[in-house]
Amino acid sequence: MSISSTSTSSTAANAEQNLPKIQPGHNVLVRQPNGDVRSIKVDRDSIVTVGRLGSFYANELIGQPYGFSYEMVNKQLKILPVRTLEEVEDTDATNELINDGEFVQPLTLDEIQTLKQSGVHASEIIKRQIEQHANYSLKTEYSKDKYKKRKEAKYSKSFITIEPTMHNVCDYWFNKDQNRIRDIRPDTLSQMLAMANIQPGGRYLAVDDASGLVAAAILERMGGSGTLLTVCDTDSPPAYPVVANMNLPTEMVQSVLKSLNWATSEQDYVSVHAPVEVPVDEIRSDRQKTRLRKRKVAHELLENTREELFGGEFEALMVASQYEPSGIIDRLVPYLAGSASIVVHSPHSQVSST
Repeated sequence: MSISSTSTSSTAANAEQNLPKIQPGHNVLVRQPNGDVRSIKVDRDSIVTVGRLGSFYANELIGQPYGFSYEMVNKQLKILPVRTLEEVEDTDATNELINDGEFVQPLTLDEIQTLKQSGVHASEIIKRQIEQHANYSLKTEYSKDKYKKRKEAKYSKSFITIEPTMHNVCDYWFNKDQNRIRDIRPDTLSQMLAMANIQPGGRYLAVDDASGLVAAAILERMGGSGTLLTVCDTDSPPAYPVVANMNLPTEMVQSVLKSLNWATSEQDYVSVHAPVEVPVDEIRSDRQKTRLRKRKVAHELLENTREELFGGEFEALMVASQYEPSGIIDRLVPYLAGSASIVVHSPHSQVSST
């Protein structure tokens, strides 16, 4: 059976249309030539800076599928073609150990800087270095590829966009600052979700001192249906930076995620906030009326969340905290349903208790 080029191109076009695309306001992961991954915010009509690589217009990325390779050219982005096997050079190189000192690399730093300032493309600089490298032809294929990649990491202004899936975001944070996420690796996180049996429509408790990594993973699994109640240290709703990295729709988070701090999760807690009800004759301005209305909404939200916690019957508890885990479990286990799962992560093989 033969396949026409028309049908092949049509299939490829349809596949590209089904790929996740970058939208305004998205946080996007980008891999630089040296292998480092950064997170950038893509807002419409803005300029995005990617470290030493430079800047580009954000609109260039909006609407494009994740996974493409780009090169910056005067704040514009050029899509780079995928490298094919045919582009790999063939050679009779030996396994001889080659010294890459200055005596085989006559292109000086001043000459390289002059080329960069004159607008010469990175590939041209690398090509000239290769041409003037006395022993380049003696290198093995592995050494040649390693040499090129090292030079590309140094001079290239290219990057690859990475879709911020839970695995990719967890891997990004683990390499960036693993202490911020309690040393949770992507494989560990997947095991935690499986053991807690997180599903859409469920009701779950979480203690997340991992920058929102656990909360983000649960929210993604729930798909906007159910209840996730987190208990934390902060007086206001916690800032979960990992949740922001996931680009979850606002309504998907707001309809599911609720939070209390340890004080408000106490049964005998008494609010010490300013009164929410004030006699009408004491209201002196619209600004005061607006402030009272917001205060009342916040108070009602707090009381409703407390009632939901005390109502219990939660299906699982997930913990990734700096605190001693047995105290957390003793505090929250009364609110779990029968046969509920309890999953506790610790970066230590043995958790000490006092």
